[in-house]
Amino acid sequence: MLVGRRYWIWIWFGILALGVFGLAGAIHWGLQTKWRNLEEVLRGIGTICVSVGMLLLLYHTGGGAGETLLLAALIAFILAFTVGRDRKPPETPPADSTP
Repeated sequence: MLVGRRYWIWIWFGILALGVFGLAGAIHWGLQTKWRNLEEVLRGIGTICVSVGMLLLLYHTGGGAGETLLLAALIAFILAFTVGRDRKPPETPPADSTP
């Protein structure tokens, strides 16, 4: 038995709502920037997967679906980290020595 199980369920539903809103914003932003924000989309997917997986575990339903979603979330977060790190920083023009 988990102490405060009802509160944990509310917390994970809140995180799920944040993930859905974040993913919707990332998709909207991605359409405008030609998907240069792929790491934001992956973070949104990871947040949704981890929150649904935790909710399944808290409700004791879904068999192994909760653990599978947690693994999918871990993969999404790792991919988001690697995609974000592979991007080159924007080139800055050389500093001008004239005032």
